[in-house]
Amino acid sequence: MKIEFTDAALERLQNKIKGKKGFLKLKHDTEGCGCIVSGVSALWLIDQPEDNDTQIYTNGPDLYLDYNTEVFFDEKMTIDAPAGNHFSLKSPGEILNPAMKYYDKTEQNTGS
Repeated sequence: MKIEFTDAALERLQNKIKGKKGFLKLKHDTEGCGCIVSGVSALWLIDQPEDNDTQIYTNGPDLYLDYNTEVFFDEKMTIDAPAGNHFSLKSPGEILNPAMKYYDKTEQNTGS
């Protein structure tokens, strides 16, 4: 799998992370969807990758992805930063998520 960040996405991501420690994860989020097939992609900043996460190398920060959800993503994708405060995830054949959200799931953010 290959994921490329646009310059705009790298800048927006850097502004969101602001030097926090953590790992970036491309998450197939199914919370509230009712079914794993109905999930949506999101970017999460996490404290540590999980045992079942696969590292994906990019032109920016490394991403992690739960290998059980790889089937929901394309082999070649781009993460962009359109107008607004979100990201977009697209492949050469389709837009996977035009309004992909970023969540800081680290302990430093949650205070737990």
